[in-house]
Amino acid sequence: MEVRIVHDDESAACVGPDYVRVSAWCDPEQDTVTLATIERVVHKRPDDERSATRIKTLLAERPMSPDAALELACSYAERKNIPLVLSDIRLDAHR
Repeated sequence: MEVRIVHDDESAACVGPDYVRVSAWCDPEQDTVTLATIERVVHKRPDDERSATRIKTLLAERPMSPDAALELACSYAERKNIPLVLSDIRLDAHR
């Protein structure tokens, strides 16, 4: 399965009901360290009475390069048949 990577600023029209979101940013305490969070986001159908968004954190604020975080997110998405990875990588600013 091919996984499409979409950058956060392009996401408004592309996000579906099930995707993986990867965020990376510089550690505020150590500018040489990059932290990453990977989450799976599932929006339940609007016709469901308990309509909600479920977010499952796969990795939280772990030291990891942006490339490694994106590769891990894409690998997870491919394994779970999730067609989209939303990338929010900010190396010039803190989270």
